[in-house]
Amino acid sequence: MSDDEEIILADLPDDELVLQMMDDLYDGLKEEIEESVQILLSRGWTPYDILTKALVAGMTIVGHDFRDGILFVPEVLLAANAMKGGMFILKPLLIETGAPRMGKMVIGTVKGDIHDIGKNLVGMMMEGAGFEVLDLGINNSVEKYLAALESEKPDILGMSALLTTTMPYMKVVIDTMIANGIRDDYIVLVGGAPLNEEFGKAIGADAYCRDAAVAVETAKSFVARKHNQMAANG
Repeated sequence: MSDDEEIILADLPDDELVLQMMDDLYDGLKEEIEESVQILLSRGWTPYDILTKALVAGMTIVGHDFRDGILFVPEVLLAANAMKGGMFILKPLLIETGAPRMGKMVIGTVKGDIHDIGKNLVGMMMEGAGFEVLDLGINNSVEKYLAALESEKPDILGMSALLTTTMPYMKVVIDTMIANGIRDDYIVLVGGAPLNEEFGKAIGADAYCRDAAVAVETAKSFVARKHNQMAANG
């Protein structure tokens, strides 16, 4: 088939349409993603299946290629924007159908740091994995994090830093949580280019996540563990 020929999305069988959606996500084609989501819904797909088998699967590829230096920030943002288009259609339906909620996350870049690309990607992919995400944005003080924990009661606190100078602020937040006796109530995940596993351990985070795909897997396993413990204690 030549490139000149228009692909008619509605003519593709399900499995080919899903593969096409992964390509379209990768290429950041928002309108095509929205159309494909509607087509799968009309064919009786559940919102959750569309989310996990097409959108999340596609964004996972994007996340891996971003990590490996094949894709760059502008492409990733386009892909995330296309995913948002699909999510906009699916979100109300997911709530309606009571799709499995994985848990809740508060995420934000730490004080003094205005980088948000990585954080945005993690937030998008966490939403894609079925988490409820409250994004606090950039330049967050201890007070802002604690206020969000208090009001939202999430399972997870995610902190991101892209500068070596702002990394230590993560420890300030965790130390304050310890001082307030609330550290153990939350799963604390940290990430950002200059961080590593040793740093995550040193500041008392539950885990360091090197990229968005890892963040999702890590969050899932910690939340599952937390639910199991609660069930055992209950």
